Amino acid sequence: MTDFAVGPRVLLRRLRELMAEPLDAQTRLDRIVAEIARNMVAEVCSLYVLRADEVLELYATEGLNPSAVHLASLRVGHGLVGTIAATARTLNLPEAEKHPAFRYLPETGEEAFSSFLGVPVLRAGRTLGVLTVQNKTKRVYREEELEALQTVSMVLAEMMASGDLANLSRAGIELDMRRPATFEGVGISDGVGLGYVVLHEPRIVVTNLFAEDVDIESGRLHDALGHLRVSIDDMLNREEIAADGEHRAVLEAYRMFAHDTGWVRRLEEAVQNGLTAEGAVEKVQNDTRARMIHVTDPYIRERMNDFDDLANRLLRQLVGGGREELLAADDNVIVARTMGAAELLDYPRDRIRGLVLEDGAITSHISIVARAMGIPVTGQTRGVVSMSENGDAIIVDGDEGRVHLRPPADLESLYAEKVRFRAKRQELYQALLDKPARTVDGVDIRLMMNAGLVVDMSQLEACGADGIGLFRTELQFMVASTFPRADRQEELYREVIDKADGKSILFRTLDIGGDKVLPYFRNAPNEENPAMGWRAIRLTLDRAGLFRTQIRALLRAARGQKLSLMLPMVTEASEIEQARDLIEREKSHLERHGYGLPSEISVGIMLEVPSLIWQLDRLKGLVDFISVGSNDLFQFIMATDRGNPVVGDRFDVLSCTFLRALRHIVRDCERLSIPLSLCGEMASRPLTALALVGIGFRTLSMSAASIGPVKACLRDVRLDDLTERLNTAIDHAERQDIRAFLKDYANESGLTL
Repeated sequence: MTDFAVGPRVLLRRLRELMAEPLDAQTRLDRIVAEIARNMVAEVCSLYVLRADEVLELYATEGLNPSAVHLASLRVGHGLVGTIAATARTLNLPEAEKHPAFRYLPETGEEAFSSFLGVPVLRAGRTLGVLTVQNKTKRVYREEELEALQTVSMVLAEMMASGDLANLSRAGIELDMRRPATFEGVGISDGVGLGYVVLHEPRIVVTNLFAEDVDIESGRLHDALGHLRVSIDDMLNREEIAADGEHRAVLEAYRMFAHDTGWVRRLEEAVQNGLTAEGAVEKVQNDTRARMIHVTDPYIRERMNDFDDLANRLLRQLVGGGREELLAADDNVIVARTMGAAELLDYPRDRIRGLVLEDGAITSHISIVARAMGIPVTGQTRGVVSMSENGDAIIVDGDEGRVHLRPPADLESLYAEKVRFRAKRQELYQALLDKPARTVDGVDIRLMMNAGLVVDMSQLEACGADGIGLFRTELQFMVASTFPRADRQEELYREVIDKADGKSILFRTLDIGGDKVLPYFRNAPNEENPAMGWRAIRLTLDRAGLFRTQIRALLRAARGQKLSLMLPMVTEASEIEQARDLIEREKSHLERHGYGLPSEISVGIMLEVPSLIWQLDRLKGLVDFISVGSNDLFQFIMATDRGNPVVGDRFDVLSCTFLRALRHIVRDCERLSIPLSLCGEMASRPLTALALVGIGFRTLSMSAASIGPVKACLRDVRLDDLTERLNTAIDHAERQDIRAFLKDYANESGLTL
């Protein structure tokens, strides 16, 4: 059996020296494959690089015909090399020609070689190429030889990712790593953004792979493992997660994996073979990903995710860092698998041009916040994170739900023109700023704005809204590190009222729970279906102190002025009675202590739970107004989880079923003389706003960015005609697609959507 000539550690040292030499990319590749062949006593060493057209091209070789470089190629899935690329799995064959995938490439002259070892070149779970060695004699390559080849492949992966190899092939040929890519998703927030990728959870790039001193690196590895284990122990000992539950099981699994002897042994072996501690972690992480890439069993894949997370934690212990700051340039597009609403607020608004989410539906809270900020957003863009690198050029088309990564120049020019066109549309909306949303036949529609933070209030005047139809008080809690004190809440609410300058504001009381989790909120239950669980008014009535503190702050902030309070997630009239009782107690408390009260207090509800539709008669005299929360009402009526990308957009808000339910609410509120409005995503688009005014809504609340487009559309509508034709269509919806009907109506009437 052939032995290493000088061993893997010497090979790594030689590669480190080669990487430091001032060589052009092709010469460096040629020297690398020659060094591998010499070190492993292999007669052939070859590197194949994956191109954008799914073809593997021979980029360097020692032992095959050198004239075949950049000419020999084969498709992914074809031949031994193509099979490795397709499966991301190693092949170690003593008689390569007997493998069913063997394919002879005459231009390379490889027919004389029998044994074959090939490994995928991986980066962040993606295959970028294949590295092979061959010998004439029949042999099975040893484990340490395989380890050495996998380690070298990491170096080559970084060369590919850095763009060093981009210009080596023939003109017009692009590598897979840098090719333009288009992703089809779902448009979540209208608009177009051009900029550069900022990964919300960027992968940790290991730049120092080769160890200068193995003993030092071994010490660093074990120190980091020790710190990692202590940090996991600390998490398990924290009071807020001390109770039993799924979260506890996950952390116990982390602790178990952190002590896994097999994982630690593989890390130690990688260090002993000449890698730095962080290089060892990345190598073992790549190996694990490669083994699991085709596993479909959800339990095993979950375990892979656990090890992946553990490796990232260990890398942070070794090299530091977490989420990177925004790039220095102003044109930044955040790319994330998913993120919380509060996390988006960590970024400077004036530097964000767009947001791309692999998950996310149109009514998720991150989407709502992004729309309030006027940021173009696409969601459900699968695979965009792994294909992106920080600094890549990117276009976000929130209108069409499309993302263009590394777009060609002509496409970028087309989108730049689209941005200029949208700017002209904004000029039109500005011209309508002080004009009412009055239809052609003289019906006024009140267009209100959604808000949640003081910084949102600057948009009230800028967009021409008639007031704040929904102020989400929970956002203040979501961006805080602890529960905001009563005086801090009062300060915020007073500032909001002052900035509204006399315009009405509907303050929704605290709506936490569900997908709006406060990290500092202790003893929250672990719920399988939190959207329908302990949240909003249910939570605040159970935690009356929390509710009363907020009410007291609101009452004091609105001293001498009108105050409108809106209770979320009400299911039964009795909940309104309980809330009113607590509000009265707070009024009495303030009066006893000599505090002035608001000049007028209105208490209303957000109608989100279908059960209230059949209690409207009982609400007469109990509420001063009703605001339909269309997002939750839709998901509960249609039994579709709005945060689940698989079903979040399965059903249409313009379905006959939902429109009939809304029309029933409108007619009952008219009969009972209860003021009615609607806040939700339905109000934010001209097409769906047409449907709402057509069935009788006269007050709509939406994001600031939607006021202009909706107003421009409604000012051109003959409402009597729309109402008659729309209601006829709804009544005969089994023969009529309502969305298609409205589009045809808009085109026929010359409306701008």
